[in-house]
Amino acid sequence: MSLEKIPVTIVTGFLGAGKTSLVRHLMENPGGRRLAVLVNEFGDVGIDGDILKGCADPSCPEDAIVELTNGCLCCTVADEFVPTIQALLARPQPPEHILIETSGLALPKPLLKAFEWPDLRTRITVDGVIAVADAEAVADGRFAPDLAAVTAQRAADETIDHDTPLGEVFEDQVACADIVILNKIDLVDTQALAAARDTVQAEMPRKIPVIETQEGRVDPRVVLGLGAAAEDDLAARPSHHEEHGEHDHDDFETIVVTLPDHAAIPEVVAKVEAIARDHGVLRAKGYVAVRGKPMRLLVQGVGTRVRAQFDRPWAADEPRVSRLVVIGQKGFDHAAVTAALQGEPA
Repeated sequence: MSLEKIPVTIVTGFLGAGKTSLVRHLMENPGGRRLAVLVNEFGDVGIDGDILKGCADPSCPEDAIVELTNGCLCCTVADEFVPTIQALLARPQPPEHILIETSGLALPKPLLKAFEWPDLRTRITVDGVIAVADAEAVADGRFAPDLAAVTAQRAADETIDHDTPLGEVFEDQVACADIVILNKIDLVDTQALAAARDTVQAEMPRKIPVIETQEGRVDPRVVLGLGAAAEDDLAARPSHHEEHGEHDHDDFETIVVTLPDHAAIPEVVAKVEAIARDHGVLRAKGYVAVRGKPMRLLVQGVGTRVRAQFDRPWAADEPRVSRLVVIGQKGFDHAAVTAALQGEPA
């Protein structure tokens, strides 16, 4: 029996950057590997896991996908992460490579530290950390604040934080990565793409590749098989949270909203755009039953940019329930967002 460690690739990145698209692409193009996927989401509705299970390719069977929705992996190591990995490795045909898609709110470095557990360290290794970044969002400066401007503001007002929580998450993800995927390049022009690349590179503590993609489509040979052994290289992956023994996600809140059937796709899109514009919602994703249509509508919103597409027919024994997972900064108006999504269109 081979004692070679099983490689694990951690896919991190901000909300809506395209992590699930990348993971699905890798599942459909495994390069002869037997893959398993762990999907970590906030809230009790595993939308990303369901998207992956909709993969029609026989190389990605549903039993290879494990959803963990009870909190951030780095906060539930003993209760969920270790037992899940152990169960995967105990299968009659254990995976030859494991992909972990983290929550968009997760900090990757605490998860890397979980690989130091004695029960795991001799059996698995972090082949690499892949950070997926949204080219349009990065170009707009939403996830990479101007540090010089922040310093100037602090000089004038000591009550202003040194950085925004969203900026810290973005910077920690890039700083921990072995490769950055600059995704959705089709949504930006040449100048914006160059600005996004410059912003990402400015956050790198060491020089790493930046790969430009659409829909997360990248040759698996480029991102799998890196052999980084990242768990042994923690010092090269700085974090804003080094001094904290633990971290939390109190800067964000998640709600699940059940919607009525909608008459037309534009109505769904308009409502999701409105909650982002009027209430500062960061992310909305889920499935919607459209009246008169046998297919379920996959809705994914990143800020005011919303994508809606039919992904598969509703199963005969599947309730046609429309639900959206909504993520916003702490304190956003849950009642107003719920009312906006459930109300009749104007």
